[in-house]
Amino acid sequence: MNRFRLLGLAGATWALAAAGTLPAAAHPHVWVKVETKVVYDKGAISGFAHRWTFDDLYTAMAIQGLDTNNDGAYDRKELAELAQVNMDGLKEFDYFTFAKLGAGDLKLADPKDYWLEVNDGVLTLNFVLPLAAPVLAEAEGFTFTVTDPSYFIAFDLAEKSPVTLGDGAPQGCVAEIGGQGDKASDDTARLGQAFSNQLGGAYPMAIGKSVAIVCPKS
Repeated sequence: MNRFRLLGLAGATWALAAAGTLPAAAHPHVWVKVETKVVYDKGAISGFAHRWTFDDLYTAMAIQGLDTNNDGAYDRKELAELAQVNMDGLKEFDYFTFAKLGAGDLKLADPKDYWLEVNDGVLTLNFVLPLAAPVLAEAEGFTFTVTDPSYFIAFDLAEKSPVTLGDGAPQGCVAEIGGQGDKASDDTARLGQAFSNQLGGAYPMAIGKSVAIVCPKS
């Protein structure tokens, strides 16, 4: 059974980046379209419901041999072990989800409700990632980013409705993409544009864009 480990490969590249030895020509090897719903519970932001859709090349490698009943489709049971492998590997990298309140980093809890699906020939990972401690829904300075600092994996925001607010969001609150002027986010976004340019501009990217939840001031 093929178990192409997304994070096993990313980890080696991230280690090089941390050591300052990542080549200038580094570029993504796995592409992920990101859709995220900000989850609310009892007047607070409680976490994120992620939906990550992988590129077709990664999909082909990841699902090879998993159609155990040879019906040409992939059900949740056939994909359950791969889902677990991915979630176990993602833990080492904080699920590539970096949340902040102002300048302070927010801790994450263990993911739940995770599962994989294959539609139109591409693999999608669905999971809920709670915050370790909820944040008041109208708190100022809440931001998050889904990104791989090593650039091995390109987490690119989906073209349509990449970030939505779940039930319980205060009226008037909105998700602003790239609206905080975060230098790290801006630098990564520029790198994403460079990758896009290398591909002839055919694939506009929003890699590493910070998302701010902004609510009206009372």
